[in-house]
Amino acid sequence: MPPAGTTGENQKDDVHLTRPPAPWRRLAVLAALMLAALTFNTAENLPVGLLGLISADLRVSLSAVGLLVTGYGVTVAVTSVPVAHLMRAVPRRHVLTGLLGALVVSSLVAALAPSYGVLLGARLLTALAQALFWAVMGPVAVGLFAPEVRGRVVGALSVAGSLALVLGVPAGTWLGHRTSWQVPVAALAALGLVCLVTIAVLLPTSRPEEEPAAYGSSPDVRRFRTVLAAGALSATGAFTGYTYVVAFLGEVSGFSPGSVSVLFVVFGVACLAGVSVTGAVLDRFPQGALVAAVATQAAGLLGLYALGAHQGAAVVFLVLTGGALGPVFMTTQNAMLSCAPGRTDLALAANSGAYNVGIAAGAALGGLILPLAGVRGTFLAGGLLTVASCAVLLRTASRDRAPR
Repeated sequence: MPPAGTTGENQKDDVHLTRPPAPWRRLAVLAALMLAALTFNTAENLPVGLLGLISADLRVSLSAVGLLVTGYGVTVAVTSVPVAHLMRAVPRRHVLTGLLGALVVSSLVAALAPSYGVLLGARLLTALAQALFWAVMGPVAVGLFAPEVRGRVVGALSVAGSLALVLGVPAGTWLGHRTSWQVPVAALAALGLVCLVTIAVLLPTSRPEEEPAAYGSSPDVRRFRTVLAAGALSATGAFTGYTYVVAFLGEVSGFSPGSVSVLFVVFGVACLAGVSVTGAVLDRFPQGALVAAVATQAAGLLGLYALGAHQGAAVVFLVLTGGALGPVFMTTQNAMLSCAPGRTDLALAANSGAYNVGIAAGAALGGLILPLAGVRGTFLAGGLLTVASCAVLLRTASRDRAPR
């Protein structure tokens, strides 16, 4: 083997950088990224299912355990863009293996945490890794495939992320209640290690700016801002109501606690179905899919407000809301790969940050409305905010069609 710096090694590196991976390697890397998306999303929401177990074991209040989820979301919202900017020149293989390494270490620390403070610190490290993961994952995954199937790749990643609500969190909750809350948390480390090894071995090393999806295919500053604003408005609207959906289904619709648990599964399945269907048409109708997802969310929230007292109607509109929640984020992420005015990883980080800001703002707004207008009022406000998001998208679309 030639010594470092010789022509032989440089030629070898050049081939490594320019030769596309074999099809089986691309599929294996995509599968690893899908599993990583499932693992990160499960890690984010798992404390919800283990709330009582963690509270009793660490002797802290339920609200303190709830902060494990709130603090996670705030960390993702605040750090997405700065961290993506800081790591913009680092090869994506190194970034992804580092992020998955952080997931493995933080999950193990969390599982072995002797105190609430240590557990919170481990959670924030996982959130920091996830903030950059969503910015890097998309360009890497779609860059492995032809441009005409990028929508389906984004759809596959979104399906994997949505499985956290349908499979990951329920399975982790079941396992935690039959063993201890530490066991499912440690299982996340095992899943992360599988992803880390696969990506470290199979993903080529290349400069970030040289990757096929490093820059937007149709840069458009105005559309970038429109999608960013619409996504944030939509997230705010969704979580203004959804944060209090348990109270709504019990107080307004009259469902029993057991039925509400079943409806949560129905909601998760609807979310999974929504991203599956949207992913299948995203390459053909990228802009239409975004508008349709936001409009469906508005119909679901306003339908719950207007007709949620009838149980049959409540189920229908809950399914509509769930079927739109995942596709809204997926279609805004897909739009960023097209309209990003600069690097796509920074655009995706901005979108993820804006969406998480919307989640936090929606939960806070719903909390302000709740004592003033009741739980039905939170769904009315959420629906109206989503209508505003839809109006932003339609106004920009009409401007684009108008003759110059």
